[in-house]
Formats: sequence, structure tokens, C-alpha cells
Amino acid sequence: MKFNLLVLFVFSVAVNAQNKPVPIKKLVIVNSYNQYQASVKSNPNNELVEIKKAIPTIKLDIRYATRNNFMQQVMYKQARAFARKPVVDALKKIQKELSKKGYGLKIYDGYRPYAITVEFYKKASDKNFVANPAKGSKHNRGCAVDLTLIHLKTGKELLMPTPYDSFSGAAAAKYEKVSPEAKQNRDFLIAIMAKYQMNVLENEWWHYDFTAWKSYDLMDIPFEKL
Repeated sequence: MKFNLLVLFVFSVAVNAQNKPVPIKKLVIVNSYNQYQASVKSNPNNELVEIKKAIPTIKLDIRYATRNNFMQQVMYKQARAFARKPVVDALKKIQKELSKKGYGLKIYDGYRPYAITVEFYKKASDKNFVANPAKGSKHNRGCAVDLTLIHLKTGKELLMPTPYDSFSGAAAAKYEKVSPEAKQNRDFLIAIMAKYQMNVLENEWWHYDFTAWKSYDLMDIPFEKL
């Protein structure tokens, strides 16, 4: 009997331990401009550089500053794109290499304030295509860019498997059932981005993450303050 009671006690403790909620680590989000400036002073790589100013030949199509996006509403007050300094340095090298072939980059999105990620998650019909605010997005760290390829002379986009922000299976980086031209363009973009430490997101051919993203804090500073 004593043995049975002991087993029951141990089992109860184990069950209670399993049912006990695991503490959620609080996210560290920089929302003070002074704090951001201090971080840049301590490490210049923390700077959120305006992409167009650093690389004038890059084209912008900031969809979230318009209604032409999956949210169907204006999310950004300004049509600007930022990224951490090493990311912009990588984009500069990529743009230079592409220009030799007559191509260039078009940027849809870069750094995204954390508050916008929260709004996306609330309203997105497919949560697989938006970041969970519980973890934050690499966009929030200034370490992700959404982009495509264009012909430099005409500004026309190269054919890709889907439009930007498509919530379809064909948007995946390795989706095979696409035209040979679209596949060639997509794979070329993925390869040249990877060459400069920008890796494609598995389910979005247009989304690229900087390999060292873990070194940067989540940010919630609006474009107007940058």
C-alpha cells in the first residue's frame, strides 16, 4: 500500500510539472530613438540605413505605403525602406553584380516596425505568411528584405512564379510546377542573394534574411523618426 501511495504521489508531481505553464520569455523591443542611437554609437552596424539613399539605382515599390497589399490598407506613413548597415552593404554588392547583366533589384519592404507585425498577424487570413509577434520578425530586426529582379533599362520586373505577397503554394522557394523562365529567374535571384549572406525564406521566394540576424534587436521605431 505504501509503495502504491508513493507511486501515486510521484505520478501526481510529474503530471503537475507537465501541466505547469512554461514561462514565456519577454521580448526585448527597442522603441526608444535615444536607445537606438546609443546602440549605433556602440556598434555602427546597428544603423538602419535608408536603402535608396545608399544605392540610388535600386528601385522601390513599397506596397505597405499603399493599398496594393494583402492588408488592402495603408500600413506605412512613408514609402521608405531601411535595413541594417551590413544588409545594405550586401545589397550594394548584389546590385553591382546584377548591373553587369543588365538587371537590378526592386525593393518591396525592408525594416518593419514591430507594431506593424502585430497588425499583420491580427488580420492575416493565412498565418503561415506572416510573422508571429510572440517571436517577432526578422523584418523587425532590420535584417530582412522583400524584393525581386528588374530589367535596369525598362524597370520591368522579370517573370517570377507568383506576384509579391502571394499566399499560394507556388510562392515557395522550391516549388517545381512553374514555367522554365520563372524557375530560372527565381533560382538565379536566390543564388545571388545567398552569395552575399542573404538566404531565401522557404515559403516566400521574395523574402531574404541576413545570416547574422540574431545579432540585432527587434525594433519598433517608425520611419518618421529615422
